[in-house]
Amino acid sequence: MIDFTLTSEQELIQKTAREFAKEHLAPGVIERDDKAEFPTEQIKMMGELGFMGMMVPEEWSGAGFDTLTYVIAMEEIAAVELATSTIMSVNNSLVCQLFVDYGTEDQKEKYLKPLAIGEKLGAYSLSEPKSGSDASNMRTFAKKEGDHYLINGTKNWVTNGINGDIVILFCMTEKSVGYKGISAFVVEKGTPGLSTGKKENKLGIRASDTCELYFENCRIPGENMIGEEGQGFKAAMKALGGGRIGIAAQALGLARAALDA
Repeated sequence: MIDFTLTSEQELIQKTAREFAKEHLAPGVIERDDKAEFPTEQIKMMGELGFMGMMVPEEWSGAGFDTLTYVIAMEEIAAVELATSTIMSVNNSLVCQLFVDYGTEDQKEKYLKPLAIGEKLGAYSLSEPKSGSDASNMRTFAKKEGDHYLINGTKNWVTNGINGDIVILFCMTEKSVGYKGISAFVVEKGTPGLSTGKKENKLGIRASDTCELYFENCRIPGENMIGEEGQGFKAAMKALGGGRIGIAAQALGLARAALDA
């Protein structure tokens, strides 16, 4: 028989997340959504609590928790503010976890550590105007030039695209082999050739920014590739699989809040 009893540590995380949400998210939640105001201070506090890198091993400055503990915290945050839980979800499931699974030691030191403690925020860019679930239709291309890559293309619906410090980018490095030619890169905001489009005016979750990203002759060093060349599609699907667990936790928190209202 499966034991659904939470451990004392999980109960503490649940209590901490619930109290944080009540004290720091509930005040102003409607105003932030109306004004599409990013919860900068709240995200910083969540990093200090260990909520921005929950499944990252402690050696990389993460909290070192398992998936269930992450889900418990996510449910509590989502029950009060869905936008903040979305920011938390992307940073944990899609960005940090990608570095944990595929990053080099140098990448983990440079990017994963500050991401895990909330000093930096990550964005995840996969979708394109003509490429959603059909990754083989991807048009953004990284051309290898010596020890660098030159990137050109457009990405859509990028969560944290405006407020994020780094972007996880999936693009073609070899067009002739379809999805097997997709590779993953990390691109720092402020890199010449990378620019952001307008913030999307969504029906909700407005405090979490969503935008287009434009890459115009954006040059990055080859060491910014995450994993091996051609491994991007596999990495993207693995990250999205973990991300869907976070989405389910968000739905649970939102449904609970509706029932309690």
